Amino acid sequence: MKKILSLILPALIAFSAHAQVIGKVDKKSKEFVVAANQKIEYRVFGFQFANNTTKQMICFSSRVADVKDNFNRCPLGSYFNTNEMKEGDRIVYLGPVGTFAKMNFISATGKKTIFYLPKANFVIK
Repeated sequence: MKKILSLILPALIAFSAHAQVIGKVDKKSKEFVVAANQKIEYRVFGFQFANNTTKQMICFSSRVADVKDNFNRCPLGSYFNTNEMKEGDRIVYLGPVGTFAKMNFISATGKKTIFYLPKANFVIK
């Protein structure tokens, strides 16, 4: 029984991590994008530090309850995708930090805010 569980558990973890790949970083521009109309359910948070127990800074979710009125009170907002961010706002990939990626949220006014996104939630292409 333990052997079966030890074989199934890593597969389930890998599957759930793969199912959460919702974003893409462009290799050249380093810009992070979450596409609209994805056919999976997702909920991804960016954190204040490279640790998922720190303050949630931004949320990308397929759930209306998360996005409507910024339910999780994320300072950078809650969105279905990056197209829903304010015009001129963008997110730039800065590099890896352990199992996280250091991201820079740049507002249309030029204000920059660093946050950390789990690397399992995006690919670099």
